[in-house]
Formats: sequence, C-alpha cells, structure tokens
Amino acid sequence: MKRQESDGSPIRQRHQGVSLLGRGLISGAADDDPSAIGTYASAGARFGLGMLWTAPVTLPMMFTVVYLSSKLGQVTGRGLFQVIHDNYPRWFLYLALAGVVIGNTIEAAADLGGMAAAVNLFVPLSVPLIVAVMAVILLCLQVIGSYILIRRIFRWLALSLLAYAGAAILAKPDWTAVLKGSLIPSIEFNEEFLSIIVAIIGTTLSAYLYTWQSNEEVEEKIAEGKTSVKARRGVSSSKLARSRKEILVGMTFSNLVMYFIIMATGATLHVQGHMDIQTAAQAAEALKPIAGQAAGYLFAAGIIAVGFLAVPVMTTGAAYDLAQSIGIKGSLNASAREAPGFYVIIAAVTLVAVAMNFIGINPMKALVWSGVVQGFSTPPLLLLLLLMTNNKAIMGEHVNSRLMNIAGWLTVLAIFSASAGLVVTWVI
Repeated sequence: MKRQESDGSPIRQRHQGVSLLGRGLISGAADDDPSAIGTYASAGARFGLGMLWTAPVTLPMMFTVVYLSSKLGQVTGRGLFQVIHDNYPRWFLYLALAGVVIGNTIEAAADLGGMAAAVNLFVPLSVPLIVAVMAVILLCLQVIGSYILIRRIFRWLALSLLAYAGAAILAKPDWTAVLKGSLIPSIEFNEEFLSIIVAIIGTTLSAYLYTWQSNEEVEEKIAEGKTSVKARRGVSSSKLARSRKEILVGMTFSNLVMYFIIMATGATLHVQGHMDIQTAAQAAEALKPIAGQAAGYLFAAGIIAVGFLAVPVMTTGAAYDLAQSIGIKGSLNASAREAPGFYVIIAAVTLVAVAMNFIGINPMKALVWSGVVQGFSTPPLLLLLLLMTNNKAIMGEHVNSRLMNIAGWLTVLAIFSASAGLVVTWVI
C-alpha cells in the first residue's frame, strides 16, 4: 500500500506552512507544459512584444476556472467527472469524457515529443528513443511513487520554470516596448492572429487544468485519512479562503512564465525575423545565436523539467476522468494492486502518447488543432462548472458569490467572442 501521512504529523504541519507553494503552484506549472511553451513562443516570435497583454488578461480567467474546480472538489469530496456522473445524463458524460481524454492524450504526446527534442539539444540520441525512455521513467514514478512523493517532486519541478525569467532578461528587451505591449492590447482581425489567441486561451484554460485541480483536492483529503466520500464532503470557509490565496499564487506564477516566454521570443526572434516557430525546442535552438547560449539552454532546460510535471498530470488526469465515469477506483494514494484498472488506464494513455511519436503522426501539428478545439470546447465546459457550483443540491452553502459568477460569465463571454471571431474570419 502506498504510504500516507496522518494529520498532525510534522510533515503535515510543514505542508500547511508552505501551502502557498502547494496545489495551486503545481496546477499553474502544469499549465505551462512544453506544448503551451511552444504556443507562447510562437506568439512572441510572430507578433512580438505586442502580445504581452495576453498574460495579464488571461490571469483572472485562469484563477476563476481553477478556483471553481478546487471548490467543487473540496465541497463534494469528489472529482469533476464523478460529479458529472452523479448529476447528468450518460450521453453528456461520455461526450465530455471523449473530448477530455483525446485532448489529454494528444497533449501528452506533444509534450513527450517536445521534451525529447529539448533533450536532444544536450544529448545526441534519437528523439523516439528519448521519448520511450522518458515515458518509462514517468510511468514508474506514477505506479511506484506515493501521492505525497509525487506532490513534492512536482512542487520542485514547478520552480524550474523560473528559468524563463532568466531567458527573458538575457534577451535584453526594449523595456519601453515591453511596457507598451503589457498595457495596450494590440489586436488584429485576421485568421492568423485570432487563431493564436484561441490557441492561447485553449492552452491556458485546457480541460486537464481544472479536472486535475478537483482531483488533487480529493487526493489531499485521502492523504489525510478521509477515504470515504462522506468523510471528504464539506469544507470550512477558512480553507476555501486559503485555497483562493494558494490558487492566486499558482496562477500568477503560471502567467508570469507565459509573460517571460513571450518577452524572450518577442525581443529576439521577432526582431530578427524568425517568425515561424512551431515548437518550444525550435525556440530554444533559435535563441542561442541571438540571445546567447545561456538563454537557449535555460529555455530548453525549462521545457524538460516542466514536461516531467505536465505529462503525468495529463495521463493521470485522463485516468481519473475515465475511472470516475465507469465507476472504478482511481487514486494515486492507492497501490497498483488496490486500483489496477486506474493504473492500466495511465499506462494505456502513456503508450498511445508514445506511439504518436513513432508512427508518423506529428503531435505538434495535431496540437495546434487540439488547442483551437479546446478553445471552442472551453466555454461549454466552463458553463457546466458554473452551473454545478451554483447548484445548492451539490454545493450546499458554498454556492458561488455574485463576484465569482460575474468573473465566470465574463470568462465564458471572452472565450466565446474569440472563438466566434475566428469562425467569422473563416467564413469571410
């Protein structure tokens, strides 16, 4: 059985002392996965520092979505898809499940490919071989390691993203242009610009981000010894307030990373005319002769480190959602013997992701469309999350406040408007 820590232990007390660097930080860092880094690098290279405004604009959207998911998990003691399973028709459940599992698998494949390409900058081995080796390492961590161990590793891996602050500073940007790009939105009404906006929204608000958050809240309660849904149900207002702070820290960290990536590529690649960047590894390689070897290697190192965090979040997230939908036990706090189906799903999703890097499917190109699709699918998923967190039968006294509902509806409107604008450019 995987080891758990009890309430009141010194480890538990230390965990509470560093809560602001806990679950919100892990979720925020996982959102800056290699494929997201590639999207942000592409935006900076193509449109320059004029895209910096997208980071502060998406921050309140990310906070709203992740906090609502966190609250749902804490109040109900169940993951997002378990709540859908218990309250909505099966056809709706399986439709949502298909989109999330397919999206997670494609993104995991793209991230493995992106990590391997970055490793290849340091180690001259074949990319498919690197993909296979990394997949085995990650799978072993998920199957053998305890939830507490995985959480600790993820927390330290998240801090590796600070490398992008260094890369941005080494890029020596024009700080006047940085300030202008941060405060004054530069908007173009054409297909290329709107596609990258929808892709940015799709990758910053990916479904795996908030399905993972709800499940992480459940895992934390299981680690405290609350193994039944009844024991996990309910949360105090003070804990929700602490969650808001924790998630705000995590999402701010994530958006600062996004900001620095756009700054690094916008100040270098865009200025030098290297506008066609499709992957994070390409950005790292292109940065070397312009911003220096150190900037290029920092960029590549960040890709590798965060990939080791993000890929398990996606594969485990798909396993959580599928396990909850079909009614089998699924928890990283359980051993492989206690929850065999859950770990078989993790292995299967990992295997498919690896296979996509071997059979000629370009996962990075697939990811472009995946990001756009997620940009279109986010509004209905967020709408569902809003409906659930406003349902007194599900949330009791912890239904959303007026301010949170306003933030949620504004997020839905902003995402829908960007997606609708892209459709209009296609039609015209």
